[in-house]
Amino acid sequence: MNKLRRKVYMAAGYNTVSLGTGRKEFNPKKPRPGIEHYIKEAGQGTLKQIGGAGNVDEGVIGNFMAGRFNKQGHLAGFIPMIDEGLQYKPSTRVEGACASGALALATGIKSVLADSADVVLTVGVEVQNTMKAIYGADVLAGAGWFQKRKEGHAYFFPGQFSDRAGAYYEKYGMEYARKGMKQWFINAIENARLCPTAQEYENKVDDLGALYDKMKPNGKSFVDNLNVLDCSKVSDAASGIAIMSEEGLKRCGIPKSQAVEVIGIAQVERNITNDPPDLTELTAIKKAAAQALENAGITINDLATLELHDCFSIAGVLTMEALGFAKPGEGAQFIADRNTARDGKIPTNTTGGLIGWGHPTGGTGVHQAVTIWEQLTGNAGDAQIEISKDKPYGMTINMGGDDVTVVAIIYKRADW
Repeated sequence: MNKLRRKVYMAAGYNTVSLGTGRKEFNPKKPRPGIEHYIKEAGQGTLKQIGGAGNVDEGVIGNFMAGRFNKQGHLAGFIPMIDEGLQYKPSTRVEGACASGALALATGIKSVLADSADVVLTVGVEVQNTMKAIYGADVLAGAGWFQKRKEGHAYFFPGQFSDRAGAYYEKYGMEYARKGMKQWFINAIENARLCPTAQEYENKVDDLGALYDKMKPNGKSFVDNLNVLDCSKVSDAASGIAIMSEEGLKRCGIPKSQAVEVIGIAQVERNITNDPPDLTELTAIKKAAAQALENAGITINDLATLELHDCFSIAGVLTMEALGFAKPGEGAQFIADRNTARDGKIPTNTTGGLIGWGHPTGGTGVHQAVTIWEQLTGNAGDAQIEISKDKPYGMTINMGGDDVTVVAIIYKRADW
């Protein structure tokens, strides 16, 4: 994308609880809230912060597989359900596998850039605890080329990233790699314990490292090169945020101190019918991140915090290398040295990421934006890290499929 020719802001972020195993409210044998509940809660949570539905020009909703998880399509029609004031306003549903949330953000940004809207209500949602994990794996396999489904593991995407982990082990050493992957898991849970809406918020395990070491990868029970702690959560949740022009900020009465400015964005697509060119590299993430940073006119060294798509711990390792924080093969050590911890060189996934906060597939991209908004504006509560005027920037990277659809966005606190 070209450099932004109009100022675009985000504000009024809201997250529902990320519901799934680990939360005390979750019971697989009892009825749970449906997708309508999550859309309405996230939407109303944002509307309350921007003066109500009357200030909204249009809505966008990101979702991956409601048609199969919930037998529900036509999700744009649920935007007016959030509030009667949204009735008869334009709404759009977008889909890009696990990057659906960030595609919703990109759609809202483009509407503001096109001067067709000053306030866009953006929601990302997924409710996927409607079936057992093994059946859900078949649904999620739709994020890949389904023609090859029979060639993949029963747990399709864990199998895909197990292959990436295996290639990394072969190239750089399994024991070395898993030191970094273990620290990634520890960071995720420690950060999630600071965020009340996180799926792992109530995790009480004393020695997370010992737990991780005990869970050896076992291809007979799961996949060859990952354990279940290397994996993101199966989650039901929604997030909402408002995307606004300068006029929209004024209309909603939002001071710039409570908003972030979008200063760079990139979206790339890799051919889904091709295998990754190198299992030890995330090439689409590398290209999208570089484009977004160039678009924003900053480097990775200017970032105060980062939200990246850790669908699996190996994705965290490979993304740090794709961004340039570590050279190829050095990402595991970079993480093992706590550089991505909340007090490290680049605090990453400060509310737990996909492994700690949860991964409601179509909602994750919006959740990432909400977390960056919270951090840069000082609204992160117990999860807050220090943000200085020297580094007022944050970045989100949302990935769909196996490095197929990637959206990278750069944010800056609006009043700095």
